[in-house]
Amino acid sequence: MTEHLNMARIDGGDDAAPEKDLPLRDDIRLLGRILGDTVREQEGEGVYDIVEAIRQTSVGFHRSEDAQAQIELEGILGRLSQEQAVAIIRAFSYFSHLANIAEDQHHIRRTRAHALAGSPAKAGTLAHTLAHAEAQGFGAKELRAFFDEALISPVITAHPTEVRRASTIGRELAIARLLDELDRLELTREEVAEREAELRRAVLALWQTPLLRRTKLTVRDEIANGLASWDYAFLRELPRLYGRIEAWLAAADAETGPPDLPPFFRVGSWIGGDRDGNPFVTAATLREAFRLQSGKAIGFYLDQLRQLSEELPVSDFMVDVSDDLRALAARSRSRDPHRRNEPYRLAISWIADRLAATATALDGVESGAEPDVPGYAGPQGLLDDLDIMSQSLTANGAGILAQGRLRNLRRAVSCFGFHLATVDLRQNSKVHERTVSEIFEAVAPGTNYAELPEGDRVALLTRELETRRPLTAAYFEWSDETASELDILRAASALRANYGAHAIENCIVSMTESVSDLLEVALLAKEAGLVRPGRGSALNIVPLFETIDDLRRSTQLMDELLSLPAYRQLVDSRGSIQEVMLGYSDSNKDGGFVTSCWELYKAEIGLIEVTRRHGV
Repeated sequence: MTEHLNMARIDGGDDAAPEKDLPLRDDIRLLGRILGDTVREQEGEGVYDIVEAIRQTSVGFHRSEDAQAQIELEGILGRLSQEQAVAIIRAFSYFSHLANIAEDQHHIRRTRAHALAGSPAKAGTLAHTLAHAEAQGFGAKELRAFFDEALISPVITAHPTEVRRASTIGRELAIARLLDELDRLELTREEVAEREAELRRAVLALWQTPLLRRTKLTVRDEIANGLASWDYAFLRELPRLYGRIEAWLAAADAETGPPDLPPFFRVGSWIGGDRDGNPFVTAATLREAFRLQSGKAIGFYLDQLRQLSEELPVSDFMVDVSDDLRALAARSRSRDPHRRNEPYRLAISWIADRLAATATALDGVESGAEPDVPGYAGPQGLLDDLDIMSQSLTANGAGILAQGRLRNLRRAVSCFGFHLATVDLRQNSKVHERTVSEIFEAVAPGTNYAELPEGDRVALLTRELETRRPLTAAYFEWSDETASELDILRAASALRANYGAHAIENCIVSMTESVSDLLEVALLAKEAGLVRPGRGSALNIVPLFETIDDLRRSTQLMDELLSLPAYRQLVDSRGSIQEVMLGYSDSNKDGGFVTSCWELYKAEIGLIEVTRRHGV
């Protein structure tokens, strides 16, 4: 099915394939052969023959632009029944997926080969970046200072139109793992056959699984899908990233010793908090997002603790331990006589019990922990206990044991806490306007907020932001939209109290067009206790400028906004930092690619000048 197509993907043929790409050709050929066998077995020889005919004719047309080949191809495609067409589309779609997996593995293979050869680090790698910084005169001390202030926050966004299934992605990950093992392990003939049999099972499972979803995702599905990649993308890899940077810094500055970098890399999410255009995102879904996120984080920590217990059978018959570690171990509820002189395992069992109790308190998870075991008030308590273990190991000749799984676990807790990812709240400015208008009309009939000129709106909102008096009361009856907006902000306040300040930090205002759009959000946050007159704001209020006109007005708008003492106080309470989002997507739709790029550039320059002038 795939032999010529395989070689066409590598510069047109076997002779044209660079030697470094031959393993890629072999991987694609292997996967193509397995897929071809699967198509023949599952769909019959007739469908397989059609796939082959289409492939061969397509390759001929692609190589020589043969008009006759084009006519033949159109004829083959035109004669397909609906059932045949579906099978053909699936065959070529799955081949594209499999080829992409092979290419990803080849990229990893080439990167490793480059490093093993002792060649200079490749662009795009951490080693290259650190070497480049060093070459430009940035030493370890400067880089440590940089990381103390840095913040990198990739944000996972919701995709209600996502049709690929987590189960499909799981099979593709299994295929990637098997290709890696075939490439890197020295396997016997029997072991190779076993891996290829696993590949066949994975490809067959893909073939018998619908490629696309047939049902619409719920918000809970979106949350679960967003969490599906965390185990291999973030929870394990981020601690390793920190470890590599710390090792480089320690080697570059031996006098200072190993650094303990702050968690400058924090993952964010819009899933469960982005209600712009999605009425199904409510206070309940926001709470569900944190329940699932917290379950993922705490579940990972508990699994790491179980493995850590297996790695630390250290006996106090053999080595001494710190007084703090001994006190921690003494609190364990373990009755196992074999653990009596294994203080690290006893300490881990106590930490695990407390963590399980935390999961019960935060997320309602039935943990089986004894009822009088206290949970952790926050992730810092867990870190403190893990630090006791690390310090005891280091002080008693086992520092290398502290630098393995235990260090990665400590780093994971510092990065992800009990909330896993910071969830951003996001809503359209028009919804905020309607909500504020309804509230004003309820407390002061005849205000007619929606009809007020911008200057009067700003004056009214500013006065309300400066007073401690709330506008809403429990006995008021609101429309569904207003009730939902108030509920989600109150839920955000409660979730921050439960999971910590990093759980929710940003409130994004889509389609920001005026100063009042941002003051409205501040007023609504005040009703939930997230903004307190005289004390500042618990949230960053983030304008999102999306249309061409809004981009052009953004500089003047932010200048006016930062000139308002009531708003400036909120910014100062957030460390004098004002985040601004510029929308490339909607500005592209609004004005086209060239105009969008030009207006985005001008907005960036103008906003930098404005914030510098205001000392923000």
